Amino acid sequence: MSLAKFEIFSTVVELGSLKQAAESLSLTQSAVSHAIASLEAEWGFTILIRGRAGIQLTSNGERVLRHIHEMLKWNEQMIQEIANIKGLEIGTVRIGTFSSVSIQWLPEILKSFNADLPAIDIKLLEGDYDTVEHWIATGAVDFGFVSLPTSKTFEVIQLKKDRILCILPEEHPLANEQKVSFADIQDEMFIMTKKGSDNDLKRVFQENQVTPHIKFELADDQAIISMVQNGMGISMLPEMVLHRVPQNVRILSLEGEHYRSIGIAASSFRTISPAARKFIEYVKAWLDE
Repeated sequence: MSLAKFEIFSTVVELGSLKQAAESLSLTQSAVSHAIASLEAEWGFTILIRGRAGIQLTSNGERVLRHIHEMLKWNEQMIQEIANIKGLEIGTVRIGTFSSVSIQWLPEILKSFNADLPAIDIKLLEGDYDTVEHWIATGAVDFGFVSLPTSKTFEVIQLKKDRILCILPEEHPLANEQKVSFADIQDEMFIMTKKGSDNDLKRVFQENQVTPHIKFELADDQAIISMVQNGMGISMLPEMVLHRVPQNVRILSLEGEHYRSIGIAASSFRTISPAARKFIEYVKAWLDE
């Protein structure tokens, strides 16, 4: 077995393409194919299915991938620890994130981090809350930004409370109010965030014993805002998402205090790499400014 082959296998799964993996690793596509075929021959079972729709993991491939992620993680940590002993700061950090953090936080944090520590490579994987949690659980990322509460198996660091607000079109009867009650919106057509990103809204509705009349479920925050702008319904979104709302969309407070709590989660902060630990320090310092 070879860590180089494991890195190839992991990269093919991450990118979903032999060609893209070859380009990412500066290899030929035939070398990537040979590495996968070599692992399959050595193990005696198929790990990837190649079809018109792209690359898919087999069930056996998924089982071994968890262990491969662990071995690659520990190898990366060893490399970084050796570098630390020599007084160097190098390595790769894989971070799971979701769109509002990617837009609002990470550009400035990365700019500062890269200026101070240019030898540490940051790789971002963006998905919804559920996807980021899956990446953390399977070891595909060193840590991830999450909406709390998250899986009880994770260790977490709470970072920020982000208010949840109501948005509606300017011609709506409630548009001139400063605050809306859940009784006001109980019977409104509601545009919901799609499964995987709807944890916060579900919790708010359950706490206030409201069953929304869901007209659409959309994954993209800007698509939700556009639907509201065009009178297709109302919605509720975190304040961080609402930094560029059209003028004809009204933003109102909700009765009570409702937040999503953003944090960082990892399987264990004790065992994350020195480079990952350093990046978390930069995140916390930036938020404290």
